[in-house]
Amino acid sequence: MPEQQDHARVGTAPGRTADRPLLASRLTPAAPPGSVVARPRLLRLLDEGSTGPVTLVAAPAGWGKTTLLASWVRLTGAAQETGPGPVVPDAGAAPAVAGPEPAWVSVETGDDGERLWAYLAAALRAATGPDDDGPVPDRPPRPDQLEALAAALATADRPVLLVLDDLHRITDPAALAGLEFLLRHAEQRLRLVVGARAGLPLALHRLRLAGELTEIGPDDLAFTDDEVADLLTAHGAALPASAVHRLRERTGGWPAALRIAALAVRGQADPERWVGQFGGDQPEIAGYLQEEVLAAIDPTDRDLLRRTTLAETVCADLAEALTGRTDAARVLADLAGSGGVLRREDGRPPWYRLEPLLADLLRAELAGLPADELRELHVRAADWYAHAGRPADGLRHALAAGRWDLAGDLFVAYWPELTRYDRDTPAVAPPPSPPPEVVRADPEVALACAAERAYAGDLPAATGHLRTAAAYAGGLPVPRRDRFLRLATALELTVARLEADPVRARAAAARLLRTRPAGADPSGTPDAAPTSGGGGAPDDADLRAFTGTALGLMELAAGALPHVRFVRARSAARDAGRARTELVDASRCALLLAVRGDLRAAERAARDALGMPPCRGWSCRLDCGYAYLALAVVALHRDQPDEVAANLALATPATGGPESEDGEPVAAAVAALCRARLHGDAGDPAAGQRLLVRAREALTELPDAAELAALLRAAEAELRAERGDLDGARELLAGDDPTLAVGLARVELRAGDAGAAGRALPDWQAPHAQAWPLPVRLDAGLLDAVLAERGGDLRRAGRILEQVLDLAGPQGCRRVFTRAETPVRDLLAAHLDAGTAHFSLVSDLVRDAEPAPTRPPAEPGGTLDEPLTERELTILRYLQSILSNVEIASELSLSVNTVKTHVRNIYRKLDATRRREAVRRARELRLL
Repeated sequence: MPEQQDHARVGTAPGRTADRPLLASRLTPAAPPGSVVARPRLLRLLDEGSTGPVTLVAAPAGWGKTTLLASWVRLTGAAQETGPGPVVPDAGAAPAVAGPEPAWVSVETGDDGERLWAYLAAALRAATGPDDDGPVPDRPPRPDQLEALAAALATADRPVLLVLDDLHRITDPAALAGLEFLLRHAEQRLRLVVGARAGLPLALHRLRLAGELTEIGPDDLAFTDDEVADLLTAHGAALPASAVHRLRERTGGWPAALRIAALAVRGQADPERWVGQFGGDQPEIAGYLQEEVLAAIDPTDRDLLRRTTLAETVCADLAEALTGRTDAARVLADLAGSGGVLRREDGRPPWYRLEPLLADLLRAELAGLPADELRELHVRAADWYAHAGRPADGLRHALAAGRWDLAGDLFVAYWPELTRYDRDTPAVAPPPSPPPEVVRADPEVALACAAERAYAGDLPAATGHLRTAAAYAGGLPVPRRDRFLRLATALELTVARLEADPVRARAAAARLLRTRPAGADPSGTPDAAPTSGGGGAPDDADLRAFTGTALGLMELAAGALPHVRFVRARSAARDAGRARTELVDASRCALLLAVRGDLRAAERAARDALGMPPCRGWSCRLDCGYAYLALAVVALHRDQPDEVAANLALATPATGGPESEDGEPVAAAVAALCRARLHGDAGDPAAGQRLLVRAREALTELPDAAELAALLRAAEAELRAERGDLDGARELLAGDDPTLAVGLARVELRAGDAGAAGRALPDWQAPHAQAWPLPVRLDAGLLDAVLAERGGDLRRAGRILEQVLDLAGPQGCRRVFTRAETPVRDLLAAHLDAGTAHFSLVSDLVRDAEPAPTRPPAEPGGTLDEPLTERELTILRYLQSILSNVEIASELSLSVNTVKTHVRNIYRKLDATRRREAVRRARELRLL
């Protein structure tokens, strides 16, 4: 940037005020450190954002704002010097886009109106060209000068791009009044890119509502796993992928912490072990946090943060209970909005979570409090959680505080809800064990300790507490001993399930059910209203809900599809008033009902699960993932591909995503089945086949996955047959499972051998066939109708088709008809003419089954005259879903106007006028 430096040179030129020279170093970005990781995705965001009025890069200290902006400015400036075309000085960097040359100003503390404007004037002159008589004043401009400058910018040949780094250092909002005036009146010829921490005095809300603001925040700046690996490699500290992922999770992707870790790990004898112990309380990180983050926080607010680290997440009410302050809501909101040290989570009231490393440091400080003070905090937390309906947290804090009486009472009252359901339950340090005299007098306290350790995933410790409790059970009076044995058996069932020991789990469940109250209805319905939550013996509904859920989860983990067990357990949980257990059962039974084809019941259960009240601190992401996956399966059978894609995206907590191995096995397999169907519909059966192969391989270690594996094999065989590999399809369909037999009949019919198809087709109308999944029965019925028509028995073909419609209509199954081959479509059309009780349905199916007239499909890999930007591609993916523009804007943290602008650009580039047409065109071009 030689021109900028010339104008900033000390002398009598515009590079100085009346008595203070301007520093050239503040008008050019500093050279980045030697080991900067190329981050093309962020450079593209800046490229896209700089086409609009304001781009804000906002994050706390150490998030790489200045480094990112400096790298981008240098790339952009290089593009201007060499002309249009890519300039990639660093491997992996994104091509710079020719456009307005950026001017740079580094803001410093103490820049008042005159000093700030002197630098702004120098930067604007550098960007617009040297003109001592031009309209750019070198001191705070008068209104007439400001209007003249706005008019000059509005008529400039090209936009002026101004980068202001560390703008948060301006404490006087009036100092930026002129800049805001220019933004409003320069006809978008002034484009501002701002780097700031917080408290920015610009009118961000107005800009956001007007769709004139692009925001890049900590979530964007956080390093991905690949970027962490690149950073470690650049520092000569390469680590295995598992250690890289662990380091990113511990740092939250925070660039400064990662750079410190990369420098420190090189000198470690065992780098992987060091990463496993890495935390914010280590000296390398603690000093940085103290100086750059905590030093800027008011001491009283810092004390609030320290005390609330007793909890993983905190709301205002809990913070007030722990600190005695009445302004906790304001403090937490301020620290989340401006300080950036808290992350706000979804839900109402709002809950907040500290950045991981900062939480480590503050917890280390909290541990230094006097023992009595720390104990009092745990007591307050235990009381708050107990009254807030979060018994697991209340139990943990009661034990930590030595409140043995409260711990025992919580366990007896809430034992079904003290069960670990989510695989990602965070591990916590064990609380102190109760003294022997306490356990001797109240052995239920040892059971409470066992429940807390099982919830934390520390199963050996849980087993040890169970044994300790059992040693004192003999001296209890009979009624209390009976209750004790029930609760101990329930804990044994929990531990066996978590240890994946089905023999022991089933034995414990059988013993537990034998303790059901006298007079309980053998059918499973209690004779009296449930009395759960009190101090007496567990009631019948609690026992049925608890055992049914435990056994269902164990069977599901083994690959089975126990929908009946979850349906019954959900009913019992509702009777017992156990909301957490009901949510687990509702979400799982929704998925399993959808797989079986009971679409109406599956949809109701999924909607019920998603519509349940906030889970009061439980981690419900996995449960919601199952519910969304159920809705995806429902949408698949109803031939609603956009809804399938949208719900699959929301189901990732359960499925792990298309390329991830972190999902629940059954959920991941069902998601692969849905995605494979979508690939086949889009004309890419090979991609769907690859997904199904991986899904089948993942099920090989599950002992009870035969039914699910058959569904995957049948789907894979269908895709193989579409590609002409009939022998490969037949090989996959070997076996006596009805799903495989129906698939084999379809393959033989495709091969033109109606006789072989008839011999392979099982009797879909036999009584035992009612246990088949409905989609399998529908497929078999349609094949039977086609074979009857091929044999010349049109009356029988029509009668069979009517029976198939009787089964499909109430559930809304359409895919089996609309994605069928030509013979089925012809049968439907003939059936409509012959007369049917399903006239409206068949009319819709005939219309939808006919290919709509469209333009000739583009060649695979075709290109657009004007390619879509990265942001437009992101929004295009959301257009496949049922989300509105408002909902898409919320998902992407954009303004609605910005989303609408991108949608218009997408339609223009794809030559489309509607959402569905744009999605179809994008699929033809392999953009989706």
